[in-house]
Amino acid sequence: MNILIWTGVFLIGGAGSVLRFLVDGAVAARRGRDFPYGTLVVNISGAVVLGFLTGLALGKHEALLAGTAAVGSYTTFSTWMFETERLAEERAVTPAVLNVVVSLILGVAAAAAGRAVGDLL
Repeated sequence: MNILIWTGVFLIGGAGSVLRFLVDGAVAARRGRDFPYGTLVVNISGAVVLGFLTGLALGKHEALLAGTAAVGSYTTFSTWMFETERLAEERAVTPAVLNVVVSLILGVAAAAAGRAVGDLL
């Protein structure tokens, strides 16, 4: 891999992380932090984008930059798990279960919808 690819991963990944921080903060400011709506919005929107990119059948380097650097840095599995564990620890069992179920159902549906659109192009 050449230096341009690594530079792209670094810059695009950094931008994805900053965007995740901004989106999560904006959603949390409106909805509060009782339920991790910000992470849900980030992960569902990221699933749509990744599905879309998959449907485009990008080349190896383009897929790395778009999928791994951009979407991979934007979405966050670890935060989703941490927030779910926090809800369970606080004995908010229903919200914890809803976080898992809704995230999985909407995430898969979002990825499928994004891929369907990408396939059309």
